[in-house]
Amino acid sequence: MDWESNESGVCGCCGPLRPRYKRLVDNIFPEDPKDGLSKSDMEKLTFYAVSAPEKLDRIGAYLAERLSRDVVRHRYGNVVIAMEALDQLLMACHSQSIKPFVESFLHMVAKLLESREPDLQVLGTNSFVKFANIEEDTPSYHRRYDFFVSQFSAMCHSTHEDPDTRSRIRVAGIKGLQGVVRKTVNDELQAIIWEPQHMDKLIPSMLFNMQDADDLDRNGAGHPSTPCVSVQDGEENPSTLAESCFRELLGRAAYGNMNNAVRPVLVHLDNHHLWEPNEFAVSCFRIIMYSIQAQHSHHVIQQVLGHLDTHNKNTPRVRAGIVQVLLETVAIAAKGSVGPTVLEVFDTLLKHLRMSVDLELGESSRRNSACSASSGRAKESDERIVQNAIIRTVGFFGGNLPDYQRAEVMMFIMGKVPVYGTPCHALDTVKIGHQGTKRIQTMLLSSLIMVTSGFKSKSMTGALPSPFLDPLLSISLMEDGELRQLVLEILHNIIDRHDNRAKLRGIRIIPNVGALKIKREKISKQDVAFMKKHGQQLYRHIYLGCKEDDNAHKNFELLFTTLAVLTIELANEDVVIELVRLAVALQDMALSTEENLSMWLRCSVLALVAAYLNFLGQMIANTAFCQHVSKVIELRNMDAPYLLPEHVFRDKCSLPERLDKDDAALFFQSADMADSLAGAGYNADRLNVPYVPQVTVLYTVGKILHRCKQTSRDEDRLTRRKSLVDTVSLQVDILASSLPDKSQLAEEITFETLKKAIDTSVLEDQERERRRQVMEKFQKAPFEEIAAHCESKANMLHERLTHIFELTIRPPPSPSGVVSVSSGHAQHQSVPVYEMKFPDLCVY
Repeated sequence: MDWESNESGVCGCCGPLRPRYKRLVDNIFPEDPKDGLSKSDMEKLTFYAVSAPEKLDRIGAYLAERLSRDVVRHRYGNVVIAMEALDQLLMACHSQSIKPFVESFLHMVAKLLESREPDLQVLGTNSFVKFANIEEDTPSYHRRYDFFVSQFSAMCHSTHEDPDTRSRIRVAGIKGLQGVVRKTVNDELQAIIWEPQHMDKLIPSMLFNMQDADDLDRNGAGHPSTPCVSVQDGEENPSTLAESCFRELLGRAAYGNMNNAVRPVLVHLDNHHLWEPNEFAVSCFRIIMYSIQAQHSHHVIQQVLGHLDTHNKNTPRVRAGIVQVLLETVAIAAKGSVGPTVLEVFDTLLKHLRMSVDLELGESSRRNSACSASSGRAKESDERIVQNAIIRTVGFFGGNLPDYQRAEVMMFIMGKVPVYGTPCHALDTVKIGHQGTKRIQTMLLSSLIMVTSGFKSKSMTGALPSPFLDPLLSISLMEDGELRQLVLEILHNIIDRHDNRAKLRGIRIIPNVGALKIKREKISKQDVAFMKKHGQQLYRHIYLGCKEDDNAHKNFELLFTTLAVLTIELANEDVVIELVRLAVALQDMALSTEENLSMWLRCSVLALVAAYLNFLGQMIANTAFCQHVSKVIELRNMDAPYLLPEHVFRDKCSLPERLDKDDAALFFQSADMADSLAGAGYNADRLNVPYVPQVTVLYTVGKILHRCKQTSRDEDRLTRRKSLVDTVSLQVDILASSLPDKSQLAEEITFETLKKAIDTSVLEDQERERRRQVMEKFQKAPFEEIAAHCESKANMLHERLTHIFELTIRPPPSPSGVVSVSSGHAQHQSVPVYEMKFPDLCVY
């Protein structure tokens, strides 16, 4: 008789009649549990399970029954023996029938984890970890690990009174989570583990234990060279083991699971107030960025950006902490793939920069005006922390991008810089006032310096397009020395493609330029075309920048470097002539009595001219030119040292009361320089034409506003005047000069007329005289007269346009008749259809 098939009808008290698998299971338990598992009987049970795999489910069910009974009766020795037997059976059997046995095994593990005894919880966890390391041949369609995720997470937050026991339980919980991760992430049928309800338990449990690392040196945390600690090495340290499990989980995250893995990290940092201070937050995101796959980095950046938007009304230090985390994130992502989020990063950061300035200078500051001065200063310093963090992030991220992306970022940031006089700009400067506008300009230009650092472009046309160069040079027209310094530094970063700035640092008379070993290449055709198109803009920028009253020593150092870099990178023969003309014009400006310049400013400009001409002569290797420059410098050393940079920029330098321009030996003569350049093959005829900067209406308007600002401090009045003058375009002098007189239109064309048209020198003289008159008018005429002149021209233009519209726009004829007004009464005159004139396309 098959006793095993009829086991349900046999009395259980008869030992010989019990099924064989039960007898084998009972035999592994000794009379005294202290003796441990009987090895010989365990070998018999294992051989029987391997020989009859269909009995595995019954063996597992019977073992589970005995274990449940022993747990209730507190027979912990037998519990340990049962779990050891289960572990050995799992390791020995790999058949299809192991699936039902695994269910019994997991049921027994769950019983142990539900126990309040720490030893049983650790025992169950160790068995589950062994099971997790077994690779199953076929996937399981119905097995779920929800209970184990919840129970292991609860163990990770153990608050046991005994520190050693608490550490053991937490380590066991982390091991269990690590086992769940290993068992599920590679199983496509267990993708449910990445769902938010599980990630919200897994991630915080690991981060909670990573926080408890006060005695652990984490200076190297997150770096790829930092070795991951194995389970054996870190089993006594919950924080180290949690970090290892955290790395492993992130390393296995797929493209679609990144958001669910990062969001719980942000929530945990919020709940535990870990943004201030943010050392732990920075460490976490360094681990994240180095653990995930490089192509998934933009997901993390998007999550942090969205979190920053969510906390836009939080305290400044919290926002600064999030921005610093973003800085660490983009610093790592910029070395790999950042995806399509480049401009999104900059747009979000610049938006928060504007919000920070609003909070510092806008309505919030006025509402807090009743507070003490100390609290006001503290709030301002906190907002400065946010602003500086944003600028560092913008600059660092942009500086690590490839050149093709960096050019787009430069254009994007430049479009955010508010520039007075432009038709529109991205930031509304009315609400934040002049001080807030200046702050934003300074910070954005500072970030541009960081973005352009190391930028190398093959042609200046691509590096300095008109949409970027025009607003950048417009800032040089403002009456702020700091802004002009930032503009010059940005130009240096872009133009200096061979890193010669360090050799040119400091304005001085360089005795031997060849010793500097300056690197240069032959100017390309694209750069020649760039200088023909934009050279006058750069010259005007330098010329007008030298005239500003608030110039300091650093301004002249940067101006000298600008001239030198232009000479090295972009100077062909035509550009050299233009630069010499510019230097002579600067000298004439410093000696002119019409210019309202201080004596220090005049001497500084003359020192700048001396330093540059000395540099230029050696760069073009013109002996006669160098001799003339050296002779003037030697005379200045003896008679006028205050005209040299080594003296005038000292703290204590005695300056003369006036400059005697009749003493020609102390100044550079354009005729001598023209002769020396002509002897070397240069076309020096242009040196005989004085350089006159192409002054725009924007610059003139700025000067008018500066005069108004000095006479009146009424901000509202100044704003109204500025808005009125900003609407004036270049039509002020274009209408006066471009519209020909009737006598000129009726002039008879003769040989003399054609001769005058061919003679360009006469036209140049007329153009120069016209410009001089326009400049003089805008510089000396009162504001009311200029406004009245503009209004009359605008009225004349409006009348002309109205007359043209009246002639061209007429109602078409209709069969119903045409309305005509006679003696104040409307009369309808019928038009027959056959008399109407239709277009050819309408007739068939």
